[in-house]
Amino acid sequence: MKLLQLLEQDCTLTPEQLASMADMSVEDVKAEIKRYEDEKIILGYKAIVDWDRTDREAVTALIEVKVTPQRGEGFDRVAERIYQYDEVESVYLMSGAFDLTVIISGRTLKEVAQFVGERLSTLEDVTGTATHFILHKYKEKHLIFEKQEKQPKEWIFS
Repeated sequence: MKLLQLLEQDCTLTPEQLASMADMSVEDVKAEIKRYEDEKIILGYKAIVDWDRTDREAVTALIEVKVTPQRGEGFDRVAERIYQYDEVESVYLMSGAFDLTVIISGRTLKEVAQFVGERLSTLEDVTGTATHFILHKYKEKHLIFEKQEKQPKEWIFS
């Protein structure tokens, strides 16, 4: 578990660093990582990017989705259909007032709205949606998005 926790915190650590931190041999670290990957315990490695610090324009939305579960399959079939869309980043089964949370990204509000209106809400088993746009990220995957320093305003008097 220690090795997995270290990799989750920083997957760029070398096997030597991981071995030292987890009190393991380098060979054991490499073998465990290979096993984790083979058994699909580790699904991938990903950088967390603060896109607000770049020129890329993007909109992220959290969509609450109510669905009709299918006999014998529950929510799995509709969740699988939803996560096949390229726009969909994440899908979670929830408890409470709605069934699935779907996280999507698009270039504009209109693009996200079109996806919800034309593709997601028209699926046979979807009975309702509520879309919430993410306005600002403060923390993700235990990483804090630091405030950008405000650029001083330039005043020109003539």
